[in-house]
Amino acid sequence: MAKKAATKSKPAAKPAAKKAAKKAAKKPAAKRKPNPALMKPVQPDAILGVVVGNKPAPRGQITKKLWDYIKKNGLQDAKNKRNINADDALKAVFGGKKQVSMFEMTKLVSKHIGA
Repeated sequence: MAKKAATKSKPAAKPAAKKAAKKAAKKPAAKRKPNPALMKPVQPDAILGVVVGNKPAPRGQITKKLWDYIKKNGLQDAKNKRNINADDALKAVFGGKKQVSMFEMTKLVSKHIGA
C-alpha cells in the first residue's frame, strides 16, 4: 500500500489587530453631489400639469408629486404593487393605457416633460 503524503497545515489566521488597522486606514465616504442636469427645472406639459402642477420643477420633484398623486388616489395595483392603475388624468399621461408598470411609467412621463 502506498503511504499518503503528509498534508500541509493551514497557516495561522491573521491577528484581528491588523484587520482593524486596515479598516481604520480607509477614507471616509465623500458626500454625493447631485447631478446638476437632474436638478434643473423642467416644464411639464398641460397633460402632465393636471397631475403634478404647471410650474417648472426638477425631474425628481415631478416624480415625487406623481407618486404622491398615485398614493393619495389609491392607484397602485393591490396584487402587483409594480403596476399603476390609471384614472382619467393618468390615462392621458399614459397614452390611453389602463395599467402600466412603474418602470414604463417613467418612460411615458418623460414624453410630457419639456426642457
